[in-house]
Amino acid sequence: MSLFNTVRNTIVPVHKEGYPFVAAFFVASLVLGWIFKPLFWIGMIFTLWCAYFFRDPERVTPQDDDLVISPADGKVSAIQMVTPPAELNLGSEPMLRISVFMNVFNCHVNRAPMRGRIVSINYRSGSFVNAELDKASEDNERNGLVIETRHGQIGVVQIAGLVARRILCWANPNEPVDAGERFGLIRFGSRLDVFLPAGTAPRVSLGQTAVAGETVIAEFASAKGPVISRRS
Repeated sequence: MSLFNTVRNTIVPVHKEGYPFVAAFFVASLVLGWIFKPLFWIGMIFTLWCAYFFRDPERVTPQDDDLVISPADGKVSAIQMVTPPAELNLGSEPMLRISVFMNVFNCHVNRAPMRGRIVSINYRSGSFVNAELDKASEDNERNGLVIETRHGQIGVVQIAGLVARRILCWANPNEPVDAGERFGLIRFGSRLDVFLPAGTAPRVSLGQTAVAGETVIAEFASAKGPVISRRS
């Protein structure tokens, strides 16, 4: 039983949104293998990658309403003061934007960065340029959530990327949400932007790897100011 539990705890569950894709890759592998046997093993490699892409691991989220938690796995690609998208109705004053870029090997399940109530959800169609580029925040297809927190309203925007063609969001307006709670998913390679009120202190650096539901990316009510860090 000890070995069984070890194996069970090692295998990361696949999100249900990935079931049809994993099944399609597996069936395609069988068909290709019937045509030419080596193609079956190539197809199985892609099937395993698909299951890996749709993985949905458990995360341990800090329970502190002063902390902003990363909504996505990936690389911190931007930390800057910008005007939030108009559809979020967060005003015209600059807000702190922290962006997390997800490549095709990152877990793509998105999680709420703070506890609160979902005020609105706004979808906007657009193009599909590389989500790592700064202009993706304005030009790409996106879906924005506004969450009312104890520190005021914040924005969370799911942005489609060069390969991504589908943004999923299963949250609804007026619903409560906990920090680290799953609210959506993007296929395949994309970006999450978090918009925070001026005065919020960043707690990550450019290029840092963030873990959805666990990494603290910013902090409210702190007099410490930005944290200096270095890569080593």
